Amino acid sequence: MPPKKKAEAKPKTPRTPRKKKTEPGSRGLSPQEVGGGEAPAAVTSLAGEIEADGGTVLSKYRDPLGGHWLILAALPVPKVQPTPFQRDLSETHVKRLGEVLGKLDRFLDPIIAVRAGPGLYWTSNGHHRLRALEALGGKAIIALVAPERALAYKILALNTEKAHNLREKSLEVVRMARELAGLSKDPESSYALEFEEPDLITLGLAYEQRGRFSGGAYHPILKRVDGFRSDPLAAALAAREKEAAKLLELDDAVAVAVAALKAKGFESPYLKAFVVARINFLRFVKGDLPTVDATLDRLIASAKKFDAAKVKHDQVAAASGPPEE
Repeated sequence: MPPKKKAEAKPKTPRTPRKKKTEPGSRGLSPQEVGGGEAPAAVTSLAGEIEADGGTVLSKYRDPLGGHWLILAALPVPKVQPTPFQRDLSETHVKRLGEVLGKLDRFLDPIIAVRAGPGLYWTSNGHHRLRALEALGGKAIIALVAPERALAYKILALNTEKAHNLREKSLEVVRMARELAGLSKDPESSYALEFEEPDLITLGLAYEQRGRFSGGAYHPILKRVDGFRSDPLAAALAAREKEAAKLLELDDAVAVAVAALKAKGFESPYLKAFVVARINFLRFVKGDLPTVDATLDRLIASAKKFDAAKVKHDQVAAASGPPEE
């Protein structure tokens, strides 16, 4: 008998190198360095502007992590506003926060702010705290004022006081994109940190046109095929507006399919997710993915051909996903 061939060894998957543990006390400034040193001219100038605006500079110091200069200041409440592209206010959250602040009789969580102009300060992470303090009749608010106005656009990274849902996040991103498009001709891709995910811009455009749009049903699909663009931000926004129109057309076609299922006696909070899952061809795609436009075109065509008569009750019963918004 001929000798058996040795089985070929499977290629080993290269191991991802382990991230070295950070040594305690190896990064940033010491307590003495945080409060030491002479502030640069931009910080000194900002301190003077705060005083001229009716505020009080409590301290000038360096951030202990990166060494960036900040000013701890008391600002007049009427002169502080949320960034114009922020999510809508939650009155329930403001009421709850105001009740807690009123009982404690203390404001212990400074907001982050930048000077947006004479007598005007923007906060990117303190809208609810600001309104709660305002409702309590507060005269002043404690803020960490940064000399870099660009910090106001890091809103998603900074806003930790109340978790964003998809609608809030998408609306904030598209409002921010419009604001930045009027200030810069930089490519959309240069704002990856500010926008977090490219599909949030398109979803935001759709939410603006349809408040009860079910973005959660389409978010996983868009997230897979979308990417930040190299076009200037204004041009990228124009292209995304067309994509948002297709997304709403898809949502209309899916709604018709859901209505057909309901007419046949199907009852489930996951009908929309079920229809979207059935028409989602991306689960079978390997290798290069289609463009957002091509994806939406194919999904729209499939949704319009959806046949409720072919759906069985056990298939819907086994389905789950984000319920209709």
